[in-house]
This record gives sequence, C-alpha cells and structure tokens, in this order.
Amino acid sequence: MSPPPHRFSTRRLSTRRRRVEPRSLGELLSQFTDLNGIPTTTPDLGPAHEHETSTRRGRPARLNQASAPRQGPREPGRGWAAVDAARRAPVYRATTAEIGGLFPLLAANGVPAIGARLGYDTQSGGAFYTHPTEWVLRGMVTNPNLVVFGEPGRGKSSTVVALMLRMMLFGVRSLISGDVKGEYTPLLRALGITPIALGRGSPHRLNALDLGPIRTHWTRWNVERQREELTGITARWTRLLTALAEAQGYPPTVTDELVLATVLRRLVGATNGNTELRPITIPQVVAHLAEPADDLWRELRFADRRQFLDHTRPITDALSNLVVGPLSGLFDEPTNFDLDWDAPVQSMDLSLLRSRGDQAIAVALTCLGSWSSMITDLHDDGGADSGVRIVVRDEVWRQMRLGLRAVQAVDSDLRLSRAERKIQLLVMHKPSDLLSVGAAGSQEVSIAQDLLALCSTRILLGQSTRVGDELADDLGLSEREQAVLTGWAMEGPGRALWKLENRPGMKIQTVLSATERATFDTNAGLRGDRRKPPHTNTAVEALTSHNTTSNPEVDSEHAHNAGHPTGSAGVNGTLTNDALTEER
Repeated sequence: MSPPPHRFSTRRLSTRRRRVEPRSLGELLSQFTDLNGIPTTTPDLGPAHEHETSTRRGRPARLNQASAPRQGPREPGRGWAAVDAARRAPVYRATTAEIGGLFPLLAANGVPAIGARLGYDTQSGGAFYTHPTEWVLRGMVTNPNLVVFGEPGRGKSSTVVALMLRMMLFGVRSLISGDVKGEYTPLLRALGITPIALGRGSPHRLNALDLGPIRTHWTRWNVERQREELTGITARWTRLLTALAEAQGYPPTVTDELVLATVLRRLVGATNGNTELRPITIPQVVAHLAEPADDLWRELRFADRRQFLDHTRPITDALSNLVVGPLSGLFDEPTNFDLDWDAPVQSMDLSLLRSRGDQAIAVALTCLGSWSSMITDLHDDGGADSGVRIVVRDEVWRQMRLGLRAVQAVDSDLRLSRAERKIQLLVMHKPSDLLSVGAAGSQEVSIAQDLLALCSTRILLGQSTRVGDELADDLGLSEREQAVLTGWAMEGPGRALWKLENRPGMKIQTVLSATERATFDTNAGLRGDRRKPPHTNTAVEALTSHNTTSNPEVDSEHAHNAGHPTGSAGVNGTLTNDALTEER
C-alpha cells in the first residue's frame, strides 16, 4: 500500500518587516547644519493634539520614517492631482531680504522704479528705469556722470537719445556740446527745435568769449556777486585760450596766463568801473597782445615794450591761427544766433567741419565745451538754467587730444558735476581712446584714465574680445560680465551691460518705439533715403505713451527672443505693445 500523497499547505507564508524607528527632529536637522545652541525639542501641545496626531483613521502615525511609502502617505489633501497641482502649490510669504536669498533668480536688480524707463532687465524681466541724480541722492552711486562704450552700430546714439528724450518728462534738459556726426539733429527737428550748425556753408558764428546770460543778470547782482562772476568767467576764458594755444603746439607759461587774464579784464571793462560788461572777441585779444598799451606792460612788470612782445610772441601767434587758420570765421566773430535755453534739448552740429580736419573739430569741441559750461553755470537764478541738465560729450577723446589743459578741463567738469547740477555723459568707442590723448606715461594719459572713476554709471554695449579684455581690466569686470559684453550684447543693438560702480552688472535691453526708431535711424544715410522726422506732436505723444504705466500683454515670442521664459517678460507691465513689437 502506497503512502498517501504529500499535501502542501495553502496557508500564506507571512514575512515580518523589520520595524524602522522614526528619526527625531534633531537627527533630521543634523544632516544640514550644526545644532550647537539650537533647540531641538518639540513643544508640548497638550494631550488632545497628541491624540490627533498619533492616530489617523485608527492607524498609528508613522512620521519621520527612513523610507516613505512609494505612493506617499494616504491622507486627505495629499498625493498627486493632474488638475489642481498648480493651485495646490505652496505659497511663501517673507521679506524681500529672505526671498532674495531663497529664490535669487526671482530677485529684482535693486534699481528703484524712478526716472526714464529705457527698457527691461533680461534677467528678472522687470522694467529698467534711469535717473542718475536720484541714484546719487539714494546713495547708490557717488556721482551722476555716465560713460558709454560700444562698437559702431551697437546702439550708443540710440541709447543716449532715448535717455535724453525720456528724461524730458522729469524736467531734465539736455545740451549736446558738439554733435560731430549730426546724429542728434533729427531729434531736435522732431521736437520743433532748430539746431545750430557750424562749419562750411553755415551762416552761424559763435564767439568763444561770449558773455551769454551774464550780461542780462549783471545789473541785478550786487557788487560782491559781480566780482565773483567776473573772476569765474575770466578764469574760464584764460583756461580756454591757453588750451587753444597748447593745441597749436605751444605750452603756455604762468606769465602767459597772467597776461591773458589782465588783457581780458581790460577788454571786458572790469578795470574802468563800467556798469555794463563789453563783449569781446579773440581778434581783440590778439590785437592787444600785438600792440600793447604802455600801461599794460608796465602793470605786468616787463622791462620795456620789446621784452613784452618777445615773451608773448608765441602765444600771440598761436591765437592768431584761430583768426586766419582753418577755424577762421567760426569762433572769432560775435555770436549771431540766440539759443532758447527753455527748450528741452539744444545742440551744436559740427558735421560740416569734418572737411577741415580733426584738429579743427577738436578746437571746436573745446570752444563749445567752455562756452556751454559758462552758459549753464547760472543754475541758481531761477531762470532757464535752474534745473538739472545733461551735457553730452560725444567722441570726447577728440577734444582731449589737444593737450594737458584740454584734458584738465574735462576732468574739472566731471568733478564739479554735482555742485553744478549737471549730468556729464561721455560717449566713446573703447578705453584705448583715452590712451591716444598723449604719450605713454604722460600726465595727459594718467588723468584721462582716471576719468572712468569719475563716471559712476558705465553703459557697456557690444564689444570684441580684445576690447572686452581692456574693459575688464579697467572696470574690474568679472568673467561672467565680460562674457555678457562679448557675447549676449553682440547679438543685437541696444543690448548693454549696465554697471553702477561695484554693483553686479545688469543685462539691459533698450526698447524703442516705432516713432523713436524712425527718429534715431543712424543708417538712413546708407540707404540714401533720409526719412523725414516725425511731427513734433507725434514725437511727444510717442514719448508720453512710452513712459506710461499700463499693463499690456507680452507674447511668448518676445520672451523667447529676450532670453527668458514665457511670462517673465512682463516687465512689470510698463512697456507698450508698440515698443515690444518693434523690439521683436
């Protein structure tokens, strides 16, 4: 008899899981930080709370387990939902200091929303505002001066003109102290302002020793104020004449400066007790030096007339070249035009001087710089000059090539910008432009290189790798900032790295409206169809609309082109649809 077949038990085999002890709060925190001095005990919330947390639906709570369940804890409000995932995302509320540390990519650039809106920050998507004087008052920078670097065609002129145009709404006037290429003339015509052109075929003449508004205010001032203003204008004229003489190859001496100051005071009528000042010109100064009165050389302690003539012969000949040289008839005659200093923008167009050579343009820039500085100095009389004014110095390196005194004049204007309530704006191509003002190691080059330290705001448009290395050395740019300058900024016009002293650089895209693009078109000459500038009302309306605070929609294509995700290009709802469409 065979044994009965073996019967297998159908009872399910049970396996016991190893019980995992939950980790305490202190064990969790120790993975991230040092717990020295940090309390890790859980506060006692009472027996009711302990019972609620210990049991959920009759099951013991398993908190702080070493491994969570694969699908997560089965509790109300937990788990994954396809529709409500975005709505159920956690919301954080904290101060800006904490948010900036927890979510640095969402933090703004820290520039206040005040002043002219030029475009947007491509890193944060927020609108970018510019107001140099407010930046000084808020302690962000130490001076209101700006310097613009960029290769030709990268948008230097458009950025400068957009800044001037939009600062008009805040009562800031502008003066272009020598428009070498005539790029700012369309802006003036669009605003209904007639620009002043100097050069071949132009009837305009500018007296480099013009008194300007001083003649109007002279009778209203007391004796002490008259003495102060006369001393100031005489010193300015003396610096101008010595700089012009140095441009001719003659370095003036201290005695030459004393002679010029004495002659100027005599010609203007300060030594005769006149109640009104007399207008003077450079030919009159040359005539007094060539034919001196006896009391003049005696007052200056020369032995005789011959000694006076021998000593002043070089500077007399240098100034005579302004009367009979390439600039004859431009700065040696009385001024025959009136500038409207109540106008928001004024300009001196020097594009007609290009046929007379670089030195003629440099001398003209020096004369205009001295003249415009003297004109705009009367800011405290409550008149047209009482507000802040932007002074644009395009291709300033041309002026500084004249010599040491020309460089010192620019340096002085930059240092006095806060006291004189001016925003000095220098426009150049590259840092090496400053090295061309003199010999290597000379005092001129040393002063010129220090000019960058007197400009707290640096606007750096696209540059080549070689120039990028120069800017990185001179301005202390980081590797990432230099990469932005030679990479991203080269991909389109108007892209610039804005540096406010030692603050991290900001990637700013300047945005122009359709009207502004037509007005600022510097390539019209290449096409041969110089467009007629928009009408005055059209330009003003475009300016006003571009500085509104509406909330337009920004499409995804603009966000993609700007280099940030869709939705982050809202620029705080400040850019108009017209400007955004044109930028795309």
